[in-house]
Amino acid sequence: MPPVDLPQRVDGTRLYRRIVWHLIPYLFLLYILAYLDRVNVGFAALQMQHDLRLSNTVYGAGAGIFFLGSALFDLPSNLMLIKAGPRRWIACIMMSWGIIATGMIFVHGSASFYLLRFLLGVCEAGFFPGIILYLSYWFPSRQRAGATARFMTATSIAGVVGAPISGSLLNLEGFLHLHGWQWLFLVEGIPSLVMGLSVLYLLTDHPDDANWLSRDEKLWLDEELERDRQAGGAAENHRLSDAFKEPMIWLLAAICFFDQVGVYTVNLWMPLILTSYLHGTAGTPSPAETRLIANGSIVPYLAAAIFTVAIGSSSDRTGERRGHIAACLFLSAAGFAWAGSTHALLPALIAFTLAAIGYWSIMGPFWAIPTSMLGGRAAAGGVAIIMMVSGAGGFVGPYLTGRLRDLTHSFSGGLYVIAALTLSAAALCGFLPSRR
Repeated sequence: MPPVDLPQRVDGTRLYRRIVWHLIPYLFLLYILAYLDRVNVGFAALQMQHDLRLSNTVYGAGAGIFFLGSALFDLPSNLMLIKAGPRRWIACIMMSWGIIATGMIFVHGSASFYLLRFLLGVCEAGFFPGIILYLSYWFPSRQRAGATARFMTATSIAGVVGAPISGSLLNLEGFLHLHGWQWLFLVEGIPSLVMGLSVLYLLTDHPDDANWLSRDEKLWLDEELERDRQAGGAAENHRLSDAFKEPMIWLLAAICFFDQVGVYTVNLWMPLILTSYLHGTAGTPSPAETRLIANGSIVPYLAAAIFTVAIGSSSDRTGERRGHIAACLFLSAAGFAWAGSTHALLPALIAFTLAAIGYWSIMGPFWAIPTSMLGGRAAAGGVAIIMMVSGAGGFVGPYLTGRLRDLTHSFSGGLYVIAALTLSAAALCGFLPSRR
């Protein structure tokens, strides 16, 4: 008789560690590029706003209109990911946004600024919700907050890496007859095109397609994920309509809306706000001031990266979600209120650091919730619904900050309003399930 191929025992802890090391560093790098191309306009504005004579309202609207484009196309893009497969669709998304990101060098006024930022949002739509859905193919809900948190530290590391690079590129003003802000968009947009091509060769659609997993590991992981879907209700809630009928999805969307109001105010306005505390006058900052702001801006992002991983791991270890999310939002509200009350650079930087820690640290426990309740097209739809609603927050925060700055000639009013909105999000957390 031929030998019987008996299944081998699988060490789950070791397997998940291998999956993390195979997937997260690569996805982390992709998201750094996505986030950098999304928010580098915050540093470009140090020169571009003066060169193109853009008011604070126009800059805030143009910076935020990205999120309207993204919100409109997140759902169809996420459904396309299921149909085409993560590898092909994510590659398509990256290459298309890379083209638009480099095309930002052709901005010459408010109309072209609005158009290209909107198109950038349309092209990038589906990338983040697609990755959140993709992680649910590999990790059960009890492992998902930690994995998501590690992936999402890319949003803060993008600030750590991008701030000094952006500051240096701005100092290329006049080189080859290009403005410094044009060099910024060009140099930071091209890598997205290159990495988009790499996705076609390096990303694996599903665990069953991974040649670095054994047959027994694939079977074990399939069984683990199926048990998780059954336990969380994802096995029953798999139709797209289930996502629209799930009240928890809309509650999460509301919380994420308020969170994103603050996140993108930090990303898109912090360099300008900190610069205003240096000399308080309009105009292009000097190279020395640009370096100071760029180096100082590293601090909030670095602190956020550390705490994002810590909070995600804590949430997975304890199984608690609601308290972790609410505590982070309270911290952000305190940070924004402090930033609004101070008029000195160092206290403002500390205040923005507190706000950044809170806003980014909720991501692990937050994004572990929707994919534990929904599966299939419902999971894709649920994540996309949250992103669509929160995308409006990404527009409201930057626009509101710019509009109130023009009306009051101060950033304080906008910062206080955002602190109040963040407190509202913390209050809504009372309706979330406490444990996974």
